[in-house]
Amino acid sequence: MPSKPCPRLWDISPTVAPDAPIFPGDEPYSLRWTARLSPGCPVNLSAITMSPHVGAHADAPLHYANDAPAIADVPLDSYLGRCRVIHAIGAAPLVTVEHLQHAEEGLPPRVLVRCCERADTRWNPAFTAYAPEAVEWLAARGVRLIGIDTPSVDPADSKVLSSHQQLRRHDLRVLENLVLDDVPEGDYELIALPLKLQGACASPVRAVLRELK
Repeated sequence: MPSKPCPRLWDISPTVAPDAPIFPGDEPYSLRWTARLSPGCPVNLSAITMSPHVGAHADAPLHYANDAPAIADVPLDSYLGRCRVIHAIGAAPLVTVEHLQHAEEGLPPRVLVRCCERADTRWNPAFTAYAPEAVEWLAARGVRLIGIDTPSVDPADSKVLSSHQQLRRHDLRVLENLVLDDVPEGDYELIALPLKLQGACASPVRAVLRELK
């Protein structure tokens, strides 16, 4: 019998590189070699430095609340399972409830919103974020994780982080800096597990969507 085709995967993580867009003042990605293949060395060995917010990443509650869990202490169930991609392309400056209502029926516990025709490859301080009312609306419908294809669920100049505080209030998880350029609106399986980084305020993720069968 012919083998069944494997479900299609969408890689929704940008490449982590020295020129990856980051918030001003954040630590960029840097790689150095601590050992190189040679007659006296059997391996190449590298070391990296970077903010855990470079590229696709999961914020920990510690990022926006003192005495809240670090990323190593956050349960993993929200980062794995059925997910809906909702298109709100052109929504600016905020994704509002009105941008989400067309996809309300049967919402799964995870929602990723595509705002961009193409994800930014350079820092753009005018990126689209979530209205806090939209976060609250999703939480009221049983959503446990939200994501976005921009650097943050709050605007770049926000000093109160109203949408992050809604995440804290409702104990939601969040993914930021996703790349949803080629992902049609619809339902998928999300796989985006954070690293078990002790004490860290966030973690990089290799986020993928898998076709549902």
